[in-house]
Amino acid sequence: MTSIAIVGAGPQLGLAIARTFGSHGFDVALISRNRDKLADLVGQLTAERITAAAFPADVLDRDALTQALKDAATQFGGIDVLEYSPVGTLGSTVLTTPSETDPSHVQHEMEFLLYGAIAATKAVLPAMREAGAGTLLYTTGAGSIAPVTEIANVNAAAAALRNWVMNLHTELAGTGVQAAHVAIDVTIGTSTFYGQPRATAEQIAPVYWDLHTNRDEAEHIFKR
Repeated sequence: MTSIAIVGAGPQLGLAIARTFGSHGFDVALISRNRDKLADLVGQLTAERITAAAFPADVLDRDALTQALKDAATQFGGIDVLEYSPVGTLGSTVLTTPSETDPSHVQHEMEFLLYGAIAATKAVLPAMREAGAGTLLYTTGAGSIAPVTEIANVNAAAAALRNWVMNLHTELAGTGVQAAHVAIDVTIGTSTFYGQPRATAEQIAPVYWDLHTNRDEAEHIFKR
């Protein structure tokens, strides 16, 4: 059996990625802090004959996140793919321009994006290295590459995550474990965000399957 753990699973991109991998026979572990919403997602996937289970944890709680991934690995016989995308909502309610940014504004986002990703990776990477196979996928907005002034604190943390992932991709070359970054340069759903074009989660999700199967890209920028 093969499985994917989706950290930050929600009703849009997380669910679409779950469906994409589930349609290829993957079991799905869904991780986020809202137990009730996870149960709803599991119900939807189960109705579509995709094996899925919920493992509630907050990415800001490193111990809980690590335990959730360990529990998922135990239930599904390992984690073959990790997808980290706690970006359904911004990590904080405070968005700052560069000149307005205090260290605390960036610190919160670093905890949410970079430090959570590192903790999740450390929970699954040793087993992947031992097996000589695995995929690690991380999602940010396109501001990690082309910053937007109005959300400078978020962009700074997203850029740090991107930098770390690109380094991880290089480090893991030749090990059988693939690491890649996805930058989403659209707004998912019906609203707009700083003039970005819109796309559906279903249009974006195949990117993750392509990165898992082709295994030659360190980064994919999704545009419309």
